[in-house]
Amino acid sequence: MLQAIGLTSNPRRDRPPAVDDLTFEAPPGCVTALVGADGSGKTTALRLMLELESGRGITYFRGTPLHRIAHPAREVGVLLGDVPGHPARTARGQLRMLCAAAGVPASRAEELLEVVGLAGLGGRRLGTLSLGMDRRLGLASALLGHPQTLILDEPAKGLSPRESSWLYGLLRAHATRGGTVVCTTSDPKEAARLADRVVSLNAGRLVADQDAAAFSRTRLRPRVAVRTPHAVRLAAAVTREARAARRSVEVVTEGSSQLSVYGSSCAEIGETAFRHGVLVHRLTDEVGDTGPATAPAPPPAPAPATSSPAPASHGEEPSGPPAPRATRHPAPLPPPAPPPDLSLPRPVRSPLRPLRYELRRLLGVRTALLVAAAVFVASAALCVLLARSGSTPLPAALAAWPEFLPLPPAAFGAGLLGALSFGEEFRYPALAAARGTVPRRLGLLLAKLAVTAMAALLLAFLTVAADVQALRLVYGGDLAQVPQNWPALASSWGGLAVGCAWAGLLAAGVFRVTAAGVAAVLAVPVLIAPLVQATLVAPSVRSIAGLPGRLRELAWLQLPWQADNWLAAGGSLLAQPVGAALALSLSALICTYLFTGLRRSARW
Repeated sequence: MLQAIGLTSNPRRDRPPAVDDLTFEAPPGCVTALVGADGSGKTTALRLMLELESGRGITYFRGTPLHRIAHPAREVGVLLGDVPGHPARTARGQLRMLCAAAGVPASRAEELLEVVGLAGLGGRRLGTLSLGMDRRLGLASALLGHPQTLILDEPAKGLSPRESSWLYGLLRAHATRGGTVVCTTSDPKEAARLADRVVSLNAGRLVADQDAAAFSRTRLRPRVAVRTPHAVRLAAAVTREARAARRSVEVVTEGSSQLSVYGSSCAEIGETAFRHGVLVHRLTDEVGDTGPATAPAPPPAPAPATSSPAPASHGEEPSGPPAPRATRHPAPLPPPAPPPDLSLPRPVRSPLRPLRYELRRLLGVRTALLVAAAVFVASAALCVLLARSGSTPLPAALAAWPEFLPLPPAAFGAGLLGALSFGEEFRYPALAAARGTVPRRLGLLLAKLAVTAMAALLLAFLTVAADVQALRLVYGGDLAQVPQNWPALASSWGGLAVGCAWAGLLAAGVFRVTAAGVAAVLAVPVLIAPLVQATLVAPSVRSIAGLPGRLRELAWLQLPWQADNWLAAGGSLLAQPVGAALALSLSALICTYLFTGLRRSARW
């Protein structure tokens, strides 16, 4: 059961609201269609129902507002357009990733691929899918969480008759199982064929709420469609003959060469055209739309009982009672509280399995592998060139970090992976508020930090291993010796990679674009590190010598003496200009992220 009460969008500038006081009910076991011309407010109404648009009013899903549902993806399945996802991701990978977000088993993806007819096309990439395949995949995404309600915006738009028939069958099957289906369409004939109930909108207001039979009777009328180069001449001839025969015929001119004739037949129009020598290019029976009904006006005052009907005009047949117009018959709704103000978007949840989601997002496309391959090749080439001169220390050579580069390839690659982690969420929004999840949430942030850190460490140490093998291959095994202070070097190297990855991730999450994350990574050695270095080289009379021992005294647990080496390595990393700059950048980015991304959820 879906109940929409008083939905009203906020007006923009001096324009009226796109949706104005819309109230209707979509019962379970039925398909409810919102029908109206383009600009009538259908899509805005759906967004208000899903609390994606600012405005007033409330929508109850089985008696509960959406923002109070623990797992929205399991209650409402949504398709508001094309499938949002990376074009290089496969259909199967897309569904499995969304399964992790919805908290359902990955086997659900295979099941739905079979249901929507894509069982043999699960390996196709999203960028290669046709419109019909994309719409099938979108329906599979909407059905992942076994939702009670389906909300779809123009689901059959642009589809072939065969694809549309399949789509209608799937929606009908969901309704037959007791589900609720709400969809929009601009074609009244499609609404009458698909829906059990039809809600007609005009200029954002409800003008009719009917069952399909009443809608067809009051909105759709049989007509004869005519195309002729002499439309005006044929219209005049049909009108004259209808008056002479005292028949009620209405002729509507719909263009310079098209006519719609109501109250006649193809045979009669063809004979009239033959008698008057009018050339006809097309003559066919159709079901025409009479246009949106107007909202019912208050009944007039009753006429005196002695009044008699006015006589018909001389020479004309009374046309009889007018065709019944659509009237508003809203289903009874429980008396609700005053509609709340939806000017602030409601909070929605993180993926239910964020770590699994993030792993599938990272490994579902080739971007990470391509970045790693580019880092390995660039790092090995620089390592061989630096070792050839003999003037570069071995740690710098193994890291492939010449003085003219702000960062080594491995650190820059880790930063790029971090920037893509959030940048792809906003460029290809697989996580959408309509599906009950948004990318900037604390649970997903922690998962991204963990996965990005693991990816950065793996990339950093595999790069060093590849550089060692390159040196042994080119110069022999004597050059690649393990340094004595390898623990400190390893911790510094890993900290640099993880810090760059996190800087790129947080900056992309704050500014919602990958380029911002890459810029933040490069800004650390180019802009922030020189400022930190200028501060560190200033004269000082104090020293932090003995800091590990003093930290040991403050610790509750007695750490082994080997921990001093690791603490000293961490302190030396922060004492370096780049390390201190990374620490400052990460602190500022974390505070900015928490302020911009999570402040709304704190209100609720």
